[in-house]
Amino acid sequence: MTSTRRKLLIIVLAVVAVVLSAPVYFYQLDIQQARQRTSTGSQITETPCGRIEYAVAGNGPPLLIAHGAGGGFDQGMHFGKRLVDSGFQVIAISRFGYLRTPLPADASPAAQADAYACLLDVLGIQRVAIAAASAGAPSSLQFALRHPKRISKLVLLVPATYVPRPGGAPSIKVPRGSAFLMDMSLRSDFLFWFPLRFARSAMVHSILATPPALLENAGPDEQERMRQILDRILPVSERRLGLTNDFAIISALQRYDLERINTPTLTISFADDLLGTYDAARYTADQIRGARFLGYPSGGHLWVGYNKEVFSEVTAFLK
Repeated sequence: MTSTRRKLLIIVLAVVAVVLSAPVYFYQLDIQQARQRTSTGSQITETPCGRIEYAVAGNGPPLLIAHGAGGGFDQGMHFGKRLVDSGFQVIAISRFGYLRTPLPADASPAAQADAYACLLDVLGIQRVAIAAASAGAPSSLQFALRHPKRISKLVLLVPATYVPRPGGAPSIKVPRGSAFLMDMSLRSDFLFWFPLRFARSAMVHSILATPPALLENAGPDEQERMRQILDRILPVSERRLGLTNDFAIISALQRYDLERINTPTLTISFADDLLGTYDAARYTADQIRGARFLGYPSGGHLWVGYNKEVFSEVTAFLK
């Protein structure tokens, strides 16, 4: 090899090393920030239902936030900030398998509902309203069924709940590519982070179950909200057990005795939600006595373009 070729090879290898090291550098920055966020701002308590992580903010009527898949207390607090500002005391729980709440042998929606009651006992709260998003809905419905005297109002936002479909098809649909992407992403934080940074549209479609075109045409506030929601799934390694449990539950949803629920209930969903929660939200409202269904033609699973309107409706209903 000539001296010139040797120098060219060294230059090429140096460029390749820089290109490959840059993503690792930025990954380390992002994952450290994510771990710092999830390691502060919450409390852990031991209850008869096991160890539970939670956070509390605000003053006023108590409101329990049941986060969706990929969440934790941090997602609940992010969702609940507007409600804190509206005069509620928000209690954001990390559901079974998320962050520092362990996954027990029985991690069913009924067991999760009982865990909510155990946490309320520790906090000295007798009665609470619940706002549940997506995969947080089954346990919230179970709470209304199992602890009816302890719930004042129920909000189900894009709920992952049972709806009868032709041919016995699953109640909740899975966007194309979601299973593969999630299976790959759950293997490591880096494998989740990489498409998060370099294939965001695919993540919006597959993980957030929202048509990417909605986000592309949305204003800067909504784009920032989606970015924060995706970022708050990191570190995914600390949410893996909860995600796996939620997927098992929503893949085989059972019909509950919704006719027994007397709690004032509001369900909200969007026709283009790629998980198909529009039908589920409408069906759930039809079965609960006096419940109200609020449907929108577009917005995806994360109600893109309707954030202010959704929170206005939720706040007015809760008050």
